[in-house]
Amino acid sequence: MAMTMKGEVDLPATRAVVWKALNDPDVLKACIPGCESLERSDDNSLVAVAKVKVGPVSAAFKGKVNLLDLDPPNGYRIQGEGEGGVAGFAKGGATVRLAEIPTGTKLSYDVEAQVGGKIAQLGARLIDGVAKKMADQFFTDFAAAVERQEGAAPPAPAAEPAQQDSGRGWLQRLIAWFMDLWR
Repeated sequence: MAMTMKGEVDLPATRAVVWKALNDPDVLKACIPGCESLERSDDNSLVAVAKVKVGPVSAAFKGKVNLLDLDPPNGYRIQGEGEGGVAGFAKGGATVRLAEIPTGTKLSYDVEAQVGGKIAQLGARLIDGVAKKMADQFFTDFAAAVERQEGAAPPAPAAEPAQQDSGRGWLQRLIAWFMDLWR
């Protein structure tokens, strides 16, 4: 089953700080939901273990990630694959781009992935919902991590929680609530 996801997030730090954090296994391990280990195997490769739960299926995925087309501090391409035993597999890639903005750095990403095995049998909506939730959690944690780094811009005032949720339709809120039940 193929899956795509695009997005962008404004981070309260200079492009150099964001680039450094994107290449720091300790920062990434702390930000990736379910990540148990993330170690550099060479200059442009990482080995990871992450526990993932999608609906009733839980698995520990072990995999390798390669950083390609490095263009410091503007971006790179990530290519990786992981095996989760009987739960299935995941493989894919992402293009990550960084651009300076007045409040810090805009990080844009474009992800293409394939999943197979038991996880793929759960259906695209469930998998897409979990993937979106994991991406949102990663960027929330990553923004906090880069904000703590030297060179971080002052944080922009946060919107009220009710205002943040009001932009989401009732169906999206219902799906998010349903997804929380499966965790």
